[in-house]
Amino acid sequence: MNPINENLAQEFYEYLTLERSMSQNSIDAYRDDINKLIFYTESYLGDRNLDTLTINDLSQFLEWIAEIGLSARTQARILSGVKHFYLFLFAEGRVAESPAYLLSTPKLDMKLPTVLTVEEIDKIESAIDLSQFEGERNRAIIETLYSCGLRVSELINLKISDIHPDEGFLKITGKGDKTRLVPISASALKYIGFYIEQMRCHLAINNANKDFLFLNRRGGQLTRVMIFTIVKKLCEKAEIHKNVSPHTFRHSFATHLVEGGADLRAVQEMLGHESIQTTEIYTHLDNNFLRDAIMTYHPRNMGNC
Repeated sequence: MNPINENLAQEFYEYLTLERSMSQNSIDAYRDDINKLIFYTESYLGDRNLDTLTINDLSQFLEWIAEIGLSARTQARILSGVKHFYLFLFAEGRVAESPAYLLSTPKLDMKLPTVLTVEEIDKIESAIDLSQFEGERNRAIIETLYSCGLRVSELINLKISDIHPDEGFLKITGKGDKTRLVPISASALKYIGFYIEQMRCHLAINNANKDFLFLNRRGGQLTRVMIFTIVKKLCEKAEIHKNVSPHTFRHSFATHLVEGGADLRAVQEMLGHESIQTTEIYTHLDNNFLRDAIMTYHPRNMGNC
């Protein structure tokens, strides 16, 4: 790798770590984006230094990542990483202006997530064999995913000390190590209690895992793959033929809140979205609901109610 480009990239990663306090996953994503740009400059632009590239060079780079078959969403993410990189170089005085500033983001198709109905979620929970050792745990997992809208990473890292039953909240540590309070339903608290009393208390748990809520039968922390496997097997047993993953329960949580009339900003806070635009996708999931809301609450229509 060109040593100048390697140094520029390394300074950028250190900035993300030390000044932006980004998580390792986010930094790794930026690293992948910049590595693609470095590969392109080494292969097609005569191994130029990144701080000498022009908007035309970056436009050709965008054409290249489109030609190699990356989706519009992936292209948009890479462009976002490149823009952040050049903003860093500009702030550090390495470039007079950002060559990426005027580049347009690829147009994204609206891809609506899979959503389960309440009846389908009940059907999945009913498929759990509570006579099995993991039964109570799996029911608590499904109910917590749906009732709280957690990411898988948030679920597997949920600690007993993060549960505040008297206040009805969980303290969740999400992306970028940001914490938020999420309401938890009475049914989720009940099922968590059953799991703790009937399964978890019989496990041999080492000190490192004592505070983690959801554990395997050996007393170890669950992994993302284990949660995916639990969900897939339950959906097969419940004969749910949609493409369901643990994240589907998060989508369902948000969609059902919006359909029930919840304020979008409140849903944003509960999901831990940085941007309201990310949350707005849930307003596209039920056009009939939106039409009914407008017909009911818009002042031009209230006289006809």
